[in-house]
Amino acid sequence: MNDVLLSPNELTAEQLNLTELKNQLALFADQQKTEFLDRASVTDLVYQRSDYIDAVLERLWQHFEFHHHPNLSLIAVGGYGRRELHPLSDIDLLILSENGVDKSYQARLSEFVTLLWDLKLEVGHSVRTLSECMDVGLDDLTVATNLQEARLLCGSERIFHELKNRIHSEQFWPSERFFKAKVKEQKERHARYHDTAYNLEPDIKSSPGGLRDIHTLSWIARRHFGATSLREMSKYGFLTDAEFRELDECQTMLWRIRFALHLELRRYDNRLTFAHQPSVAETLGYQGEGNRGIELMMKDFYRTLGRVSELNKMLIRLFAQAIENEPDSKTIEVLSDDFQRHGRQIEARKPALFQARPDTIIDMFLHIANDKSIESISAPTLRQLRTARRRLNRFLCDVPEAKEKFISLTRHPNALHKAFPLMHKHGVLSAYLPQWSQIVGQMQFDLFHAYTVDEHTIRLLKHINGYSYEENREKHPICCDVYPRLAKPELLLLAAIFHDIGKGRGGDHSEIGAGEAYTFCIDHGFSRPEANLVSWLVGNHLLMSVTAQRRDIYDPEVITEFAQKVRDEERLDYLICLTVADINATNPELWNSWKRTLLAELYYSTQKALRRGLENPPDIRERIRHNQHLASALLRKNGHTPREIELLWQRFKADYFLRHTHKQIAWHSEYILSHEGDEPLVLVSKNATRGGTEIFVYSKDRPSLFARVVAALDKKNLSVHDAQIMTSKDGFALDTFMVLDSHNEAIQSDRHEKIREGVTLALIQDGPITIPVKRASRKLMAFNVKTQVSFLPTRTGRRTLLELVALDTPGLLARVGAVFAREGVSLQAAKITTIGERAEDFFIVTDGERQALSDEVQKTLREALFDALNDAS
Repeated sequence: MNDVLLSPNELTAEQLNLTELKNQLALFADQQKTEFLDRASVTDLVYQRSDYIDAVLERLWQHFEFHHHPNLSLIAVGGYGRRELHPLSDIDLLILSENGVDKSYQARLSEFVTLLWDLKLEVGHSVRTLSECMDVGLDDLTVATNLQEARLLCGSERIFHELKNRIHSEQFWPSERFFKAKVKEQKERHARYHDTAYNLEPDIKSSPGGLRDIHTLSWIARRHFGATSLREMSKYGFLTDAEFRELDECQTMLWRIRFALHLELRRYDNRLTFAHQPSVAETLGYQGEGNRGIELMMKDFYRTLGRVSELNKMLIRLFAQAIENEPDSKTIEVLSDDFQRHGRQIEARKPALFQARPDTIIDMFLHIANDKSIESISAPTLRQLRTARRRLNRFLCDVPEAKEKFISLTRHPNALHKAFPLMHKHGVLSAYLPQWSQIVGQMQFDLFHAYTVDEHTIRLLKHINGYSYEENREKHPICCDVYPRLAKPELLLLAAIFHDIGKGRGGDHSEIGAGEAYTFCIDHGFSRPEANLVSWLVGNHLLMSVTAQRRDIYDPEVITEFAQKVRDEERLDYLICLTVADINATNPELWNSWKRTLLAELYYSTQKALRRGLENPPDIRERIRHNQHLASALLRKNGHTPREIELLWQRFKADYFLRHTHKQIAWHSEYILSHEGDEPLVLVSKNATRGGTEIFVYSKDRPSLFARVVAALDKKNLSVHDAQIMTSKDGFALDTFMVLDSHNEAIQSDRHEKIREGVTLALIQDGPITIPVKRASRKLMAFNVKTQVSFLPTRTGRRTLLELVALDTPGLLARVGAVFAREGVSLQAAKITTIGERAEDFFIVTDGERQALSDEVQKTLREALFDALNDAS
């Protein structure tokens, strides 16, 4: 076997075997990797790979003696036709004949293609006649697009030229039809990525602003003008020299990242996943402590996508005017001396307007806010904006006239509909606010967030805007009531803009943002009370979410503590609107009826506490008596006597009646009174409770009970979000579990009986606890969450609060429960929170004597949890 890389033309017939060819391809790949790591031009490497594969195919074509066939051609199509081959790119081939391949050649063609597959080349091939190419191409846009980029490798030139003549004829996908089809295709592709380039695991090729957006421009230009490259497009006046250089620079950046990614992968993929971002950043030379290198690479990447996306939209509009070639019947309405509306686009009426008076940039967005029919900025005006933006020598917030207009925009009732999203899309927020420019493309390294910081913030603004529409009332009833009542909604808008603006700079982003929000408000003429409110909202934007999801909001003291921080109903109203929008903008799959119910209960409980006055705490005994009275009435209505109700309730502790509603108490009591025998009683609520399904367990208590229940639920792919663990005076468990299915919804009723049977069986068994063995997802394993176990004092000192942070691997809760059982720790309550890949769970525990854990027991328990959880991960 030869260890020297040879030109394919130098290979003898004896060397054209599978082993030697594999060796030569491996040597070539190693050479390319070395050159790439030595910072060779990626453009040269991409074309070099295409040329090398050309030579391999030509040599094999000759070896199989296809060159003797007068009517057979081997043609590169698609990306390979453009001479663009990355290490794992598809090698798309068309084997073209005039009227079909004779049988004598069919077997050899099969051998030829099989050899390419055996060489592990990503070959996609088709064998077609000229007529078949036309028929399939007319029916299939993808095939038609690939054929446009056809390039002859070897074989009959006559047939190849006939193919090109037919492809370029007006009958084969007329220019206007092709243009509309490609624009529609692009819109559908963008929609699959939520119409944003700022997903945290983007696709280099297909995401908005990715390589496909550049390809789309070249396909349209090729079909209409015959331009075969970006440079040729500039000859037709649709692309300035500066824009050509920018697109070329962007393509090179995307190619470098794609080439580096392909060097890391074994199978073709273009997704820049969390798992591959560190190695790609390192390969490209991005460095820094922790995730700094990845952040720098991804910022460059996202900004590249943004530039491509903006150029793509602008050029598509210019193409539309040239290709559709229809008389311009769109109405023109003069909006001011500087702007007019042309159809659904806004246009500047003067050349170089933005350079002469930068504040008019903000004027344009005020006009967009005034006129909901305006959907976008015209291509010439966008081109003018891009030039002015590059030539700004100071931030727009330092231009007094722009500052005044920006505040007018924040106070405009329609600012959130189009104006602010378009300001971000076209780089105006970055040009206005220096802090905003720092969060553009800022990564968030978790599975909780789906978008970069800037994209998340813009989506938050859109969700706030949604509170104005009646169709969102069912999803956000409180916010749709509260938002129209806010005295100054512009303060909520500013809090939204600043809430995450401190991310990526070290320290507490809430504190950083709160300080900068206050300074911004004072500098922009807001009063000190207004500035204080915005600053407070930014500093406490996580308070309500954390309290609802991680604290016991049915504990009056928790409500009092939260109400003391909020202080008044005005802040509560602003905070609920900000919190709900923040959660919804974080991840499309995050919001559910469970979270909605928790936040609603916290909101109304706090509102009641503020109206009652914090100096007048609720009467706990009165609440217990009230719950007992209403539950007793329901039970008596169903035929139970006051005496049997009293005898049952004498066994329950006062805390039980405080932490359950009267309907829950009546439901539990009804079945316990009717329950016979020693078998555990397991109830599954028929209707959704607080957005989830309530599972109630009544059984003789034992240390392993919690672990057995959660293990059984885990087997059914159910997740526990809340657990209220109680014990009667005579040693019976009265445990309530709030669970959701794999879609974060309440459990379907047809599953209830199987779940009840599964939990009952788990409680009857005496053997070791069976914890389901499931592999963590590949995406989850890309993260390294350090296990943390902290013990915190409780108010009374009679119990211990344990806080656990760990990687949310399958079976986590069951393993924790098993450790509690082994160590003789009694669980009193659990609050389960999953934030992306992180489990952040709280447990209230006692020892076997129902007392707080001693220092020694805490130490032993911490070590046991570390052992159990770290071994599993």
